[in-house]
Amino acid sequence: MSPIGRGSILSRIWAQPSITVTGIDAPSVANASNTLIPRVSVRVSARVAPGQDAAAALQALRAHLLAHAPFGARIELDDIDTGQPFLVDTSGWAVADAKRAMADAWGSEPVDIGVGGSIPFIAELVEEFPSAQILVTGVEDPDSRAHSPNESLHLGVFRRAILAEAALLARLQARTRAPQGGSGA
Repeated sequence: MSPIGRGSILSRIWAQPSITVTGIDAPSVANASNTLIPRVSVRVSARVAPGQDAAAALQALRAHLLAHAPFGARIELDDIDTGQPFLVDTSGWAVADAKRAMADAWGSEPVDIGVGGSIPFIAELVEEFPSAQILVTGVEDPDSRAHSPNESLHLGVFRRAILAEAALLARLQARTRAPQGGSGA
């Protein structure tokens, strides 16, 4: 079976819209039988990719679900939250300072990756503060299991993350102390 969708797997993880079923309320395997059940609830998460509008994506998802409902099934959509997508601009001085701080803490150059979805309030921050440089970072090791019930972080990785943050704060403080052409007071 081939994956559904378009583009490489990396582009799908990084920058494409996606839909994930994150929970289902239905009979458990232990309680399952060959009978119809009156109600099933499903929680769906949809990642809105950069360049998309959250309201338009919701309407497209709603139209798709309603158009493909099995015979006799009623679909109700509720508890809906939306947020606009955001793509971090990595060309600014703040990102460069953050990368240098990470290289100092880890002893090797950092690698840009894009995984997961947009964080809705970041798009709102950019709208409110358009000249701000936004840094979105995550620290994980291969066994972190991010956002899972048993999420963890190796203590050595955590230590390096703290060192990187301290180095970044020191760089930012040095920028505020740099002469600005005034009296320096």
